[in-house]
Amino acid sequence: MSAGDQSLFTSLYTSLAQQLPREPMEWRRSYGRPPKMIHLEANFVQFKEELLPKDGNRALLTFPFLHIYWTDCCDTEMYKASVKDDMLRWQSTLRLHGSVDWLIVVVESEAKKKNKTNILPRTSIVDKIRNDFCNKQSDRCVVLSDPLKESSRSQDSWSSFLTKLRTLLLMSFTKNLGRFEDDMRTLREKRTEPGWSFCDYFMVQEELAFVFEMLQQFEDALVQYDELDALFTQYVLNFGAGDGANWLGSFCAPVKRWSGLLLRRPIDMEKRELIQLGEASLLDLRSYLFSRQCTLLIFLQRPWEVTQRALELLHNCVQELRLLEVSVVQGALDCWVFLSCLEVLHRIEGCCDRAQLEANCSHTVGLWTYATEKLKSLGYLCGLVAEKGPTSEDLNRTVDLLAGLGEERPETVNSLQSPYKKLNEALSSVEAFEKHYLVSAMKKGDPERAEGFLDDSLRSYVAEGWSLQVTHTRKQMAECQKLLQQTEDYLQTSALLAGDANLPELERKHFCQEILTFASQPPTVALSMAAFAQLRQMQFSPPGAVVHVGAALQLELHVRCLMPVAVQVEQLAATLHFSLEQGGARGRAGSTQRRTGQGPQGQGDGVVLFPQGSPLAGAGMGASLPPALELYEMQDRSPSDSSLNSTGVVCKNMHLLLRRHDSSASLDTPTAGALPAAVAVDDGAQMLRARNITLQPGDNSILFTAPVQPGSYTLRQLCGSVGRVQFVQSHIYPVVQYEVYSQEPQLTIEPLSGPSVWPSVPLFYNLLAGIPQKVKFTIATGHYSVKKGDALQLSNTDSMPILHSSCCSATILSSTGGQPSFHPLWHALSVQSSEKVTSISLPPTPPYHTLEFQLEVLCHIPPTPFKPDIERLTNGEVRHRPKSHSHADNGMINIDQKVSIDCPWSIYSTLISLTFYVPFKAKHSILSAGKRKYIQVCLQNVSDTNFHLVDPVLTERQPTTPVELLSLNAKTQQTVCSQQSVFCLWEMRWVKHLPLCLQCAFSASFAPVSASDARTAFKPYRYEFQLDRAEILPPSGDQHCRTGALCGLEVSITRQAEPSETEGEEEESTEIEGLRTTKLMYEVVDNSSNWAVCGKSSGVVSMPVAASATHRVQMEVMPLFAGYLPFPNIKVFKYLPHSAVPAIQPDTDSCLENDTMSLLDKGLDDQGDTASIRSRGSVHSVGSGEQQREQQRGLPMPRLEPFSPGQVFYWSQGRQVLVLPVTDEHVMEVNVT
Repeated sequence: MSAGDQSLFTSLYTSLAQQLPREPMEWRRSYGRPPKMIHLEANFVQFKEELLPKDGNRALLTFPFLHIYWTDCCDTEMYKASVKDDMLRWQSTLRLHGSVDWLIVVVESEAKKKNKTNILPRTSIVDKIRNDFCNKQSDRCVVLSDPLKESSRSQDSWSSFLTKLRTLLLMSFTKNLGRFEDDMRTLREKRTEPGWSFCDYFMVQEELAFVFEMLQQFEDALVQYDELDALFTQYVLNFGAGDGANWLGSFCAPVKRWSGLLLRRPIDMEKRELIQLGEASLLDLRSYLFSRQCTLLIFLQRPWEVTQRALELLHNCVQELRLLEVSVVQGALDCWVFLSCLEVLHRIEGCCDRAQLEANCSHTVGLWTYATEKLKSLGYLCGLVAEKGPTSEDLNRTVDLLAGLGEERPETVNSLQSPYKKLNEALSSVEAFEKHYLVSAMKKGDPERAEGFLDDSLRSYVAEGWSLQVTHTRKQMAECQKLLQQTEDYLQTSALLAGDANLPELERKHFCQEILTFASQPPTVALSMAAFAQLRQMQFSPPGAVVHVGAALQLELHVRCLMPVAVQVEQLAATLHFSLEQGGARGRAGSTQRRTGQGPQGQGDGVVLFPQGSPLAGAGMGASLPPALELYEMQDRSPSDSSLNSTGVVCKNMHLLLRRHDSSASLDTPTAGALPAAVAVDDGAQMLRARNITLQPGDNSILFTAPVQPGSYTLRQLCGSVGRVQFVQSHIYPVVQYEVYSQEPQLTIEPLSGPSVWPSVPLFYNLLAGIPQKVKFTIATGHYSVKKGDALQLSNTDSMPILHSSCCSATILSSTGGQPSFHPLWHALSVQSSEKVTSISLPPTPPYHTLEFQLEVLCHIPPTPFKPDIERLTNGEVRHRPKSHSHADNGMINIDQKVSIDCPWSIYSTLISLTFYVPFKAKHSILSAGKRKYIQVCLQNVSDTNFHLVDPVLTERQPTTPVELLSLNAKTQQTVCSQQSVFCLWEMRWVKHLPLCLQCAFSASFAPVSASDARTAFKPYRYEFQLDRAEILPPSGDQHCRTGALCGLEVSITRQAEPSETEGEEEESTEIEGLRTTKLMYEVVDNSSNWAVCGKSSGVVSMPVAASATHRVQMEVMPLFAGYLPFPNIKVFKYLPHSAVPAIQPDTDSCLENDTMSLLDKGLDDQGDTASIRSRGSVHSVGSGEQQREQQRGLPMPRLEPFSPGQVFYWSQGRQVLVLPVTDEHVMEVNVT
């Protein structure tokens, strides 16, 4: 309650009411209950003495928890004259009524303070108030500074005040709530005293529930109603046991209204008032109590608990009315239950979406069933089911029942599907009742209409999964169909009932006998296989489900018969779909689908499992499920080498998944009738047949023998004939498929590490160049029969000779189901070799067998660095290698060798590629120690094999060079392990001066550590490289270079060998006076900033196309520092002529770019990564602005291409030149006194 200056409070009320509940407060309660975070919402009213609680008043909702006095007095005289007296009267009134929770708020205003001249400091007013009223409770007086302003001081004062207000309000509420709970418990303990009233106690405890609900503590509020529910139930049970309470007499009054539950209002004030006055009936009390529980459960997001409690409530109310011996009009209780069930269902539908309703339909089915039973009872009571219709007595009874419903509630007046309207409509006429309850059509002898009602009901039961209701409804449908002489529908329903485990065996045999009786009579009837049998699994022999022409393929089908007796099946046939796309002439390399037994239900051993939830496996519920996805892996392979071009996933039964289920009937649905003519079994189609089979109840096994014509076969339908009755499964999933192929002969050559336990299961690895390697020849004969005298003709090549021995054997393996069997036959093999051809005589081999043998080959290692020369294939065809050869992941250089083979089954040569890997990687470097020079060669083993390395030698390819290479290697034989390196070192000695160019060749012999004969196993390895040098000459007249002085730099470029044919095609040469030249571009850069290049730093030179051709370039450089400085870097590129490149798509990787960052500034190892350079402004510079603009316009430009690693060696790398500092000739004057 607010006292004091009301105008001041009014100005602050809006902000106070909005900001008070924003921050949560921790609420701690007694009796060990856990703390909770709550938001306080308060109702502020003006202080009036008549609103203060009187003695004995337990109204918790209207209790004033905190009294606040508001004042903005800032004048001492005014405070003494009026404000103090008003506060004294306010506090006296509070003490008189026992209210001890109060607060005084002094509002400070700067504007009001400026208008007063005789104002004392603010603390004097506050101190006076605290001294006069708050001696022991100084926190009961707070100061609020300019709350309507937005200054930081005002915000802090306002925040502090709100925190104080929340704390005091929560303390008062907790204290008074505990007092209220103690009074409520005291009142409950007096329930055995005379005069105690449950209705009075109900109102007290409900007030506590209202308080918890206001605090959004819905769980605590629900507990209060549950306690009231339990207390009332216990008294009713005690009354039934003979121990009744006097106050129960008011609930034993006859029931005059049965309007059902009302759940659309948060609080039904009409029924609450009846309870408060003690005039409520049992149904009124139960309806009101449940409506409050329903509201709180929905707040707690537990709507399905409402349905569970509602069903218990309705059954308990019926029992309680009987225990209390309450007089109820006949049929009134049925009306109340029916209306209450629909009201609960409508309330749940209003707070849940359709997906939630469908997922939790099991919670609502009990209410629907109970409502159906009560409507049926009302139909019998009112004569709506009688064959002659209702009598006058029935009509009078109907009028009385409808009158007891009263007026329709305002909440449902505008609803067309309200429970009130449905009950009125159902009881108004026979036709209306038949729409709501279908059994009346059966009782009145109208099976046609009854079948329609039963069909709708059956679909609903199947969708929700109620097996017992499905069985009961099907029995009723079978009666209607038999009366209507619907033979096909009756037989389908009989088949479902004969396989229904919910029926006794005697009834199942009856329905099975009905089918067998009709089977001996025309016409032919097609029924669903799902009602007759379940497919369990299918097993192929051989397991791969792939055989060649002439082989045997068997399919074993495991079936579970659902009939209660043995059934003689005249024929069980599986319809096949034949396709030539996967089998036939294309052979197994053209297969585009995953084989049977490897699909989603396959086990990889030729077994296909049929899921029990599929239409094929379910005779009841499963038969109504939609078809599962039929997903296939589709692969497009090349017919030549069987390489994979593309792959994807396709759904084969999309037409079944996307059809309209509400307007199309499938044979697999439980209520479907005859099989549509469009899917009838065609006797002329290819089939798998098994005749005269007796299916016993339970598991059975049936064996089929498949046809073996080339092609792919897919099982589409399954049909079992029992007399004139055919049980048909129109769709089989997962897909069952097998393939019969006619394979072309195939020859493959694969690397082989060594002999294996089974020759057909080899261990493959990478072939190494330089040492003998074994390769495995595999011939799949396919439909071809290898005859005596047939031979393979292999063309010999110098780079890869074939090493054959006198004793060589071949292995012949039989093929079963497309896979070689482990029963080899050994035959001697004859190998004859001439200068150009190696002939291998083949042993006679039957069709569809595998012939295997091994040979040794040796791929010579070319001199390194490896140059991609023109390849001439063994059949004489010229093939140009790509510019850059590929490398393996481990850095090994690969050499592709093409083998041309003439096979006896083909008039064309077969070209097979073998890839060899060079086991070593070599690099060299120049080392300096003063004036002494050393050449170091690093040999790295990049393979997985360990080698012995012997006799490392470094020689000059030009013996006339006056340089001596002195070996410093102590060991002549070393072991080079896998991924390890060996370093060899030689010292260079010369007499007068170093040559400008030095051509070197490193050679050594190597052999695998595992070689048995070391003397014959060693093979040569050779690595060639060239050393060039550049000279820096001091200025004329000086012996050494000096800082800041120009020095001459002579660059010498020497061609060591003529370019290969491939390089000659790429480098366009120019011939002038019989001298053929190519162009090179050079550039001098200094990454360490030791030298300044004066003049041009790059240019294009013409190099003669001849070995040992040398070109010298003179330029000037200036040393910037003194000491031993390294030589500048010199980079060389191939300068290629422009090619006609389309203007729309210029090749930016091969054109020169005027980039702001020179890629030539990278190290020498990065030359192979880019060809973009920066112009240095020389006469021969190729990066001018005009050319750049032409490039941007898409005009053809010259191209730069780096040399491959190892093709160019910088001889002067690592060399240093002595630079002396400049002479200091400054004059220093010294005065001596």
